[in-house]
Amino acid sequence: MKLRQIEYVLAVAEEGSFTAAARRCHIVQSALSHQVAQLEQQLGTILFERNSRSLRLTPAGEAFVESGRRALDAVRRIGDEVAARSGEVRGRLSLGTISTLTEPDVIGLMVRFHRRYPHVDIEMSMDGSERMIDRMHEHSLDLAFVGLWPGVVIERLESADLCEEELVALLPREHPLTRCRRVSLEQLTEWPMADFGEGTGARQQSEEAFAAAGLRYAVRFEVSTISLLVDIVRRGLAIGLIPASLAPRLAGVCTRPVREAPRRVVRAVWHPNPTPATRAFLALLDL
Repeated sequence: MKLRQIEYVLAVAEEGSFTAAARRCHIVQSALSHQVAQLEQQLGTILFERNSRSLRLTPAGEAFVESGRRALDAVRRIGDEVAARSGEVRGRLSLGTISTLTEPDVIGLMVRFHRRYPHVDIEMSMDGSERMIDRMHEHSLDLAFVGLWPGVVIERLESADLCEEELVALLPREHPLTRCRRVSLEQLTEWPMADFGEGTGARQQSEEAFAAAGLRYAVRFEVSTISLLVDIVRRGLAIGLIPASLAPRLAGVCTRPVREAPRRVVRAVWHPNPTPATRAFLALLDL
């Protein structure tokens, strides 16, 4: 088995097609297909179920991809680990963060990190918590800052809670509830709600709180970004719930505390065997 064969299988699995995988690997499709077929023959099993419409991993293929990612990750970091023993931190650091993160200051941390470790290539992307946890399992992220409901367990990853905060009601400036110093969950059910999509951690924080109070949480407007949620509320179409720390950054809207408010935990997540660059970044976080 050759490393490039592992890379080809991972590319096919992640791109969803041999054509896209060949483009990514800078190889003609016929050569890539031949290498994958040769590997399947060596293993004595089929890694992909193929037909004219779709391509998907077999159970054996899923096992191969999981082990293959670990193997490639180990090979790629050999040089970085050797350099770290000599006191030099280098390599790549891929960070992920949610859009509603206010603390810690990720940009400030990256600036400090770059000054201290200039030979590390830093990458940052923004996504939902669930997708970033998936990417952690795929080894395409080294460390992520996610927002979750209290008590949630993240399997096969290390994590540390950084802060816990309440959500507050986000209201248009002229909304009747702005006359209240504090609002209840029951009062919020009387108005159209805007929130992130069903199944997201951001949505579940609110669903859990309303369910605990015996109330139905009906979302009229589903969004994928906090900026869209704020714009919908600002224009008077709905109300929403946002982390309290985010409120001072918003213009054209009002916020009010909520009785028995939903809560979220901001958590740092990383691999059990972090790279030297990840270990150095965790040190900045005192983790």
